[in-house]
Amino acid sequence: MSSNRYVILLSRTALALGATLALAACADSNTQASLGAPLTPTEQFSIKVAPTEDQIMLAPHAEGLSPAQASALNDLVDRWRNQGSGDIKVQSPARGGEDSYRAASAIQDALLSMGVAPDKVRLTDYDAGLRPHAPIMVAYTRYEATGPVCGRNWDNFTHTGGNTVDQNFGCATTANMAAQIDNAGDLISPRDLDPADPGRRATVLSHYRQGQPTSSAKDIQASGTVSTVGQ
Repeated sequence: MSSNRYVILLSRTALALGATLALAACADSNTQASLGAPLTPTEQFSIKVAPTEDQIMLAPHAEGLSPAQASALNDLVDRWRNQGSGDIKVQSPARGGEDSYRAASAIQDALLSMGVAPDKVRLTDYDAGLRPHAPIMVAYTRYEATGPVCGRNWDNFTHTGGNTVDQNFGCATTANMAAQIDNAGDLISPRDLDPADPGRRATVLSHYRQGQPTSSAKDIQASGTVSTVGQ
């Protein structure tokens, strides 16, 4: 083979290899762009979920809980049932003395009387230093949802050469959703299902096998009629 033909062959091979690599690079970049780009305006924004503590501080009393403290503790338990995650933590000062011990015991008894399971109450202590009458802290972990901040930057609505939506579209929807979520922990993991009702299940199966209606009996108060006046 002559040297000229050999050079031409190498040149063609190099060009073909370069074109192949260029096409592969374009395909890879297009794939990454398609995977990374948001499909809808609402996907441009996200809701951030962060854990925080709902905590109350109760001053120790020798006689136990005062009516105001009992009310505050009851409100805490209600919030824990709706938004809580994990245990209710009762922290008493490590060197609080007899009053702190009695107050912590009274708080524990009150939590149990409010329906909190014993394994959901965790008693611990903390170092309060030399502070006299250091409070007893009762807390649980909950989650807060934070939406995006909207309206910081606005594009020119008349410029639509790229056929793309404004960068703020979808922000208000996401922010409103974050503000309306009752329990942000649901965004992390679903809640446990309530136990099944075996009695109701047996009744429904029995009616089904007998060819009877399986729905509950109709309540006359559930009628769609608003009023019978003038009929």
